[in-house]
Amino acid sequence: MTDPIDGAALLDEVEAFHRRFNVFPTDAAYVAVALWDAHAHLLDCFDSTPRLAFLSPEPGSGKSRALEIVETLVPHPMVAVNASAAALFRAVSGADGRPTILFDEIDTIFGPKAGDNEDLRGFLNAGHRRTGVTYRCIGDGGNQTVQAFPSYCAVAVAGLGSLPDTILTRSIVIRMRRRARNERVEPFRARIHEAEGHKLRDRLAEWAERARGFVLGAWPEMPDGVTDRPADVWEPLVAIADAVGGDWPRRAREACVTLVKAAQTTDKHSLGIRLLTDLRDHVLIGVDKLPTIAILDRLNALDDAPWADLDGKPLDNRRLARMLGEYMTADNAPIRSRNIRTAGGVLKGFHAEDLADAWTRYCSPPPQDSATAATPLQPSSETPNL
Repeated sequence: MTDPIDGAALLDEVEAFHRRFNVFPTDAAYVAVALWDAHAHLLDCFDSTPRLAFLSPEPGSGKSRALEIVETLVPHPMVAVNASAAALFRAVSGADGRPTILFDEIDTIFGPKAGDNEDLRGFLNAGHRRTGVTYRCIGDGGNQTVQAFPSYCAVAVAGLGSLPDTILTRSIVIRMRRRARNERVEPFRARIHEAEGHKLRDRLAEWAERARGFVLGAWPEMPDGVTDRPADVWEPLVAIADAVGGDWPRRAREACVTLVKAAQTTDKHSLGIRLLTDLRDHVLIGVDKLPTIAILDRLNALDDAPWADLDGKPLDNRRLARMLGEYMTADNAPIRSRNIRTAGGVLKGFHAEDLADAWTRYCSPPPQDSATAATPLQPSSETPNL
């Protein structure tokens, strides 16, 4: 019988292998990716699997190379570019073993010119959970029957821009960027380095078989404030860290906090949550209500905000009403505009008390040290007197 593998030392080697060829934006990213590589070998021990997303605003940021290194370390890698949902769920259900799906150029699938691709989005969403299945009709003509295909599998993606919100919130997001002139990596040569990665992969597989009993059914203690969907995303990785021991339990929790906070700050998860947050932090400051015309004026004047150019048009009163109407007041009624009496007459507008419950439920805590959080944005036109 061979000697037990030191899991912490093995993960150190996996991290070092990534560092040779990848420049990630933070140490937290290296920790997360190494743990994700290991978790792919223990997928059946978890109730869910996080998607790993290498995203960047521009080409040439190392996303595809990051996916190449992951490919050498995970079990049954399946590189998918423009693969259909049907092909993917049949691969996951196939007799050759569950693949680890590596989806490069994901922006060609979900980018602004790619259409909706609801089947693929549904597959990726369903496969996040071990119980996830994809239903398809099988057979010809009137002999068709509905069959459930398992969808649960590990998925890593790389692409430009962002992802649909339903996938983004199930992902560990690594915001890649171009290498600076002083940042160096070793050139990756598949004929040479692929074999090195495969040796690490085989040792990960061997370690995983012995660690299965420690990981199965584990409920790791999560960092303070990491709950709900972020906890679902990170629990498998923290469980792996606890199983390997050494310095990894501490590093995993620190990486978890760092990347969860980064996601909350940069993504805001949806355009609706961005709208709620901007209304709280920049518009309804020091007032309990504002007419719609004043709200739109202030939103469209915000720097680094999308409101002045939504598909080529500024945010208008109809879209504002529609977006806010998807959220509820504390009385469980849709947020609606109400009459506001001003010096110039009665205008439609929104009240802070109607938004308060949605702010509490959906928005991250407001910045306490930001000047913009305490000072109302000055609109570009005169706000009606209230």
